[in-house]
Amino acid sequence: CGQEVSAAGIDGLARREIGRTLTRIVAREVSGGYVRIEGVDASRKRVRIYTSVGLSYYPFREENLRAMRDSVRLLLPPEFRKAAIELYSDKREVCELIPMACRTGAEYRKLLRKKKIVPFTNRSERPLVTRSSAPVVPSQGLAGRHIALWQRHGRYFDQPQNRWKWQRSQLWQTCEDLYTQSYVLPYLVPMLENAGACVMLPRERDVQKYEILADNDAAGQYREEEGPEKWQPGGMGFAHVQQVYTTGQNPFRDGTTRRVRSVTGGAESRAVWTADIPERGEYAVYVSYDSTPQNADDAQYTVHHLGGDSSFAVNQTMGGGTWIYLGRFLLDAGPQEVVTLTNRSRQAGRIVSADAVKIGGGYGNIARTVCDSLRRPGMVCHLETSGYPRFCEGARYWLQWAGFDEKVYSPKENRDDYKDDYMSRAHWVNALTGGSERMPDSAGLRIPVDMALAFHSDAGVRLNDDIIGTLGIFYTRENKGKFEGGADRYRSRDLTDIVMTQIVEDIRSSYEPAWSRRGLWNRAYYEARVPGVPTMLLELLSHQNFADMRYGSDPRFKFLVSRAVYKGILRYISSQYGLPYVVQPLPVESLAVQFAEGGKAAVTWSPVIDSLETTAAPTGYVVYTRIDDGGFDNGRYVDKPCLLTAQEPGRIYSYKVTAVNEGGESFPSETVAACRMPDEKGTVLIVN
Repeated sequence: CGQEVSAAGIDGLARREIGRTLTRIVAREVSGGYVRIEGVDASRKRVRIYTSVGLSYYPFREENLRAMRDSVRLLLPPEFRKAAIELYSDKREVCELIPMACRTGAEYRKLLRKKKIVPFTNRSERPLVTRSSAPVVPSQGLAGRHIALWQRHGRYFDQPQNRWKWQRSQLWQTCEDLYTQSYVLPYLVPMLENAGACVMLPRERDVQKYEILADNDAAGQYREEEGPEKWQPGGMGFAHVQQVYTTGQNPFRDGTTRRVRSVTGGAESRAVWTADIPERGEYAVYVSYDSTPQNADDAQYTVHHLGGDSSFAVNQTMGGGTWIYLGRFLLDAGPQEVVTLTNRSRQAGRIVSADAVKIGGGYGNIARTVCDSLRRPGMVCHLETSGYPRFCEGARYWLQWAGFDEKVYSPKENRDDYKDDYMSRAHWVNALTGGSERMPDSAGLRIPVDMALAFHSDAGVRLNDDIIGTLGIFYTRENKGKFEGGADRYRSRDLTDIVMTQIVEDIRSSYEPAWSRRGLWNRAYYEARVPGVPTMLLELLSHQNFADMRYGSDPRFKFLVSRAVYKGILRYISSQYGLPYVVQPLPVESLAVQFAEGGKAAVTWSPVIDSLETTAAPTGYVVYTRIDDGGFDNGRYVDKPCLLTAQEPGRIYSYKVTAVNEGGESFPSETVAACRMPDEKGTVLIVN
């Protein structure tokens, strides 16, 4: 027993049968999965089988790996039937390819204790942004976590063709530059934020056509109110000194900031930003400031909007020198105070920094040099912007407008905007993370990014009309296979496997049982290789293929897929911190309002049970109220699916409801409204 035996006993027919069996097992789950046996080392105690990379495409779990090993054992010659079976693919024993979130055994817990398996964590005492006025805080969601996320492509300047253009072709009534945004902006980002996460994007997220800037360096846009602590000059900051920007120009190096020491009580000092809003509508609100380790980690901002005041605590020890997103708000037209910053803090003597406020998305203002001589002989060169709203443009242009270094947004030194665009996203992740726990020796914004995800929709082309389906890409070979701090770069595979599995399972359960799962590619794509945090490239489907797009254009499908991505991210991050998780509920249904006695209104609704997720049951609700044509307030928590509320006669009260639990908040319901007239002569029901 234990005597070495020649591997020749497993050659020939047995080896071929093992390859065929593993191929059949993989092909049941993975489209196009093929396994080739590349080598065998065998003894009576242990049989090691080395396979092609195709085996690594399989989503390994503890239970299916046991079944796979048993299937291989049955094909071995009798003298090896009691040997331990080890299967190798992608340079790993496949048990190591089981995601941390899916490991439960005592051996795994032992490896964690001995730090043989190191999770990827990136901690900070306080998150970048905390919504102080939120009626509920998710305790088992993504609170305190920071996620870098981007939708692919965008309009860019093609130097060889001397013109602005889309990066991807226009097919099936869309273009990937815009199509992936239809998942990321309306669905995925709000789901992650409703779970408590801080989500950062390298592209403009607001589709509002107007952009209004309010800055301490511009007259009439900023004022200071002083208490015992006086405002003082700060460091370098934002200033909007020109209409368009070109190579190397950085608006965050053209201005100044202001600063004041924090207080815990008594009279406070305030900074107030005023803007002239051109048109009533919803606007994203961003702030900027200067960061030092001595800054307050809870700088108190208040956004004044038609629904009232919403307050935020911003950790100014990180994220300085760029735009930090607070939220989207309904603003009325005309001059108004939009944002207020106070120096009140939980710690006295810290620095509170004030710089600029950005309202709305606007149009792109990064210009490229267009040479008319290439179009018409004899004409000169001039600067030209894209002419499109900023959210349509690629990351390279937003990152310049957002104050990042030229090495981040233009690694090709402005000679190739196409490559700059996809390369900049990877460098942006490291620029965010530099100086945090996981990249302590790198210069950056010190934001503790936990992971990154690139959302694509170009999973391939086929000549037939089969569904192409979902592909996941990651990379593990960089930096000797380790992240800073010792975590294995196979944590990127964990993320990719979990998100991809969740997407495929949910689509198969709800839409298309034959939805294809493609491979788990360990390949050196730039966006997967360069980031210093676990990163996934998601190719959801093929926007070039009708069979995929007949589902991909359905907004219900987009909601389902985005929820699957959110659930996968939640499960992955929770596994890294060893914490339990709860999935946020689905939106409520059957919302209704009826008149009640005493001049009150009864608002009722019904919860929705998620058949795909047992933890997603609501434990309470938030009712948002709007009066007349104002905005919705910050919400009121209730623990039952009903609310009896007073109404003033002659005013229109509108209501929308969200479901909440420990994992976060659902999307809002439809809106219902009621108005009781003081001289009423009857009741009218208006149905949308």
